[in-house]
Amino acid sequence: MSTIVRETDFPDLPLLQRGKVRDIYDLGDRLLLVATDRLSAFDVILPDPIPDKGRVLTQISLFWFEQMAPLVANHVITADVAQYPQACRPYAEVLQGRSMLVRKARPLPIECVVRGYLSGSGWQSYRKTGEVCGIRLPEGLVESAPLPEPIFTPSTKAEQGQHDENIDFDAVAALIGPELAARVRDLSLAIYHRGARLAEAKGIIIADTKFEFGLIDGDLILIDEVLTPDSSRFWPKDTYRPGGPQESFDKQYVRDYLLTLDWDKRPPGPSLPEAVIAQTRAKYLDALARLAGADHAL
Repeated sequence: MSTIVRETDFPDLPLLQRGKVRDIYDLGDRLLLVATDRLSAFDVILPDPIPDKGRVLTQISLFWFEQMAPLVANHVITADVAQYPQACRPYAEVLQGRSMLVRKARPLPIECVVRGYLSGSGWQSYRKTGEVCGIRLPEGLVESAPLPEPIFTPSTKAEQGQHDENIDFDAVAALIGPELAARVRDLSLAIYHRGARLAEAKGIIIADTKFEFGLIDGDLILIDEVLTPDSSRFWPKDTYRPGGPQESFDKQYVRDYLLTLDWDKRPPGPSLPEAVIAQTRAKYLDALARLAGADHAL
């Protein structure tokens, strides 16, 4: 098992921000993204990291960035630590496998969510209104049911500790303009279709996911992470049965455990038992092995 990285400390590099999972360093015209082993659930960072999680997220994202290159450019310059600026070299051991050097982009102020199946907040919304983000769905759907077609259900991008809120397409158009809104909607659906098809061939159903996009000199690019167990619901195809919750390769396993506790979903988060940590790590590693294989093995 590799060294656990809950938080990075690189005195020679200017820290831009710490997200829920990633520590971001400002290297002038580039950024250094470092995926730690932190785990957030219900928008709260939990006290116990998941060993190897940051490396899994990085390797899965790199795999998908490659797969989506025919559809959209991305912000990755390199993940080869030997090609990083000299100032990064003292931290090479920590950076190996869990970091990316990327181009700076202006992030769009929305999360681009695509749902192919009815789960999570989408299922809750459907039960109440028959709609998800203003999109009317057929009557009689059950939890985890496949949708007739994947749908674009964007959300706001909340500050850390706050909750994202689902919005409709008109709200997106008001935020970023109708033309750009249509581009990110169509691109999000195209990426999801391609990813879902490739993942299903490897035994994984991608129930839903979220993407982030940014602009560089007016060009739209894919940024952050792509189709990872942190940004998506991954279900094993061989045990999938609509009509209730599903087994998962993602952090839903941790959410399900937390829901058994008397916790109000506010900081500080509760500690996780060793068995839950170990099982969560195993699920992340299984997802990486199935999707990316030996090319991105830890």
